[in-house]
Amino acid sequence: MNQSALDPHGPVARTILDLGWVLFSVTVVVYVLVLAGLAWALLRQRRESDRTPAADRRFTSIVAALTGVTTLTLVGLVAVSEVSGRALAVPHAIRPVAVDVVGHQWWWEFRYRDENDPSKLVTSPNELHIPVGVPIVMRAMSQDVIHSFWVPNLTGKRDLIPGQVTTTWMQADTAGIYRGQCAEFCGPSHAKMAFLVVAEPVDKFQSWIQHQREPAGVPTTAPAAQGRDLFLSRQCTLCHAIQGTPAGARLGPDLTHVGSRMTIAAGTLANERDPLDAWVENAPSIKPGVRMPPHMLESSEREAVVAYLRSLQ
Repeated sequence: MNQSALDPHGPVARTILDLGWVLFSVTVVVYVLVLAGLAWALLRQRRESDRTPAADRRFTSIVAALTGVTTLTLVGLVAVSEVSGRALAVPHAIRPVAVDVVGHQWWWEFRYRDENDPSKLVTSPNELHIPVGVPIVMRAMSQDVIHSFWVPNLTGKRDLIPGQVTTTWMQADTAGIYRGQCAEFCGPSHAKMAFLVVAEPVDKFQSWIQHQREPAGVPTTAPAAQGRDLFLSRQCTLCHAIQGTPAGARLGPDLTHVGSRMTIAAGTLANERDPLDAWVENAPSIKPGVRMPPHMLESSEREAVVAYLRSLQ
């Protein structure tokens, strides 16, 4: 799983890296020249000829030349920054995919809006699917405290501020799975607030989003059926939604297709039976401060709930 700002896979990340290398190169050159000038001034011995009017004029010319070079360097950096800023502006030429990025303590909610049919809204917690080669325009917002959305390989950081909506964009040029994270301290489980970006071909993305619009499947095994009944009869329905069932709360992540996701708990655990069992049993022991309380279930009951959740593909 790739996560490196030095390995860009999209135009936004590439522009940011190019600007970073320009700034780094210029500052290194300036640093070396300043140290060289300082060393020359400290090691050079003063001579009588340094006190003549000609020496004063020579010194003035040197200072003027260096001032000019400094001014040109600053103007050049401003120009490069302006060009980079224009490249990072939200694109308008191509019809992008619109996604709302919502930060919660401590998980991510990605909402895919359909401008022609609001009822086709798709929610994908902690797993952002995007088509390769297509701009993704994101409206970023927070439900509680300041978070920061960051996918090093694809885009720069974008703060999510309560009460404000900001816009950013990214694009993946190659298919793959990229790790993102919160880059702003937001509470005791800030370090456990990650997510995955799944960049895939356009046809595969369209198939995925169509599947996400479908309601949850009916359990086909006795344990899964028992788990569904337990889920719907306990406090789980106070926080979570599962399309096609009476569960419709929005406090926690949507679980309609939770079984198809690669991780749970915002990238904290692999989406496998044992980690899911441990999470259902006592989530705060894994993720301090999480709002999901421990569940007082018998071992057999917990296994049934896990079986039901894993069946939600």
